[in-house]
Amino acid sequence: MLHLATVITVSDRSARGERIDASGPIAVAALRADGWECADAVIVPDGADSVEAALRATLAAGARLVVTTGGTGISPRDATPEGTERVIERALPGIAEELRRVGAAKMPTGMLSRGVAGTSGTTLIVNLAGSPGAVTDGIPVILSLARHVVDQLGGGDHR
Repeated sequence: MLHLATVITVSDRSARGERIDASGPIAVAALRADGWECADAVIVPDGADSVEAALRATLAAGARLVVTTGGTGISPRDATPEGTERVIERALPGIAEELRRVGAAKMPTGMLSRGVAGTSGTTLIVNLAGSPGAVTDGIPVILSLARHVVDQLGGGDHR
């Protein structure tokens, strides 16, 4: 069964057209390769309000998996986790912990990601750091369990 996925890139510079989105297309390509229906990445500026609005619009459009990239660090405008937490109904901290573990194994700064993961209704939402490397390393973690989570959220039985 083909499910709808969405990638949201969170970046002030990309939203202003000052920098090409290098990470969103990596996530989109991986999702498509795994059989998810996924349009090109949506780009929004940093900030909790813009992240929350983009997530709510994506949920209303029927996405079952939402992957954000960017805004998870410690810079003043990094507020993707805060915007995501406004939308998540049930946290899945193990996903975020594994993403940090995988990231830190490649580069110590991976420990600085504040990304969160959780569910809202029948949708899985996961924050990834904004670098192409973080997306390349993190998307397999998400894909390893996304279908199971989506099936469970839809009332499916344990496999």
